[in-house]
Amino acid sequence: ALRLANGRSRCEGRVELEKQGLWGTVCDDGWDIPDADVVCRQLQCGHAVRVHGNSAFGRGHGPILRDELECHGHERNLWECPATPEHDCSHKEDAGVVCSEHQEWRLSGGRDGCAGRVEVFFRGTWSTVCDSTWYHLESVVLCHSLGCGSPLRKLSFGHTLPGKMLYQCRSLQPSLAFCQWIFNKSAPCYQSWAVGVVCNGMGS
Repeated sequence: ALRLANGRSRCEGRVELEKQGLWGTVCDDGWDIPDADVVCRQLQCGHAVRVHGNSAFGRGHGPILRDELECHGHERNLWECPATPEHDCSHKEDAGVVCSEHQEWRLSGGRDGCAGRVEVFFRGTWSTVCDSTWYHLESVVLCHSLGCGSPLRKLSFGHTLPGKMLYQCRSLQPSLAFCQWIFNKSAPCYQSWAVGVVCNGMGS
């Protein structure tokens, strides 16, 4: 079993493995893209776009289960990769990854980070979001996940970025990644506007 902890979606975070019912972490010594690729593929999260060491996603708990990993990148899971049996690590060296299927968001063009056009970073590029299924709940989820409080109003913009994302939330979720989404399907986004949101909080 494998999971990513403390990320903004299930496809980013601290790498955690399960062994005999105990969850543990991976040391960042030798942690690189081929190692992280194996994790991303195993979780059906695409490929690795960034690797992080030094407990970038917080310090884990439990045993440190892998150190000096030497994956080639094609292995089916992390246990198949060569690693040293003994480690000299602490949890301040926990390894993390951002996979290509991870999503992050920003509000751009406003006076601060809490107002503007909704843009999503996904598969290595920034894209706009279609307003076709964007209602109040989607705005609530976004403002909250950005630390921007609650939504005040919805805005409309043209689509000028390469991709188009569509979200549909059925309930309050920690982020839009946990709602239903489809990427670059023309039909539901046909003649749509790019959505924008004004939240009541203050951004950085």
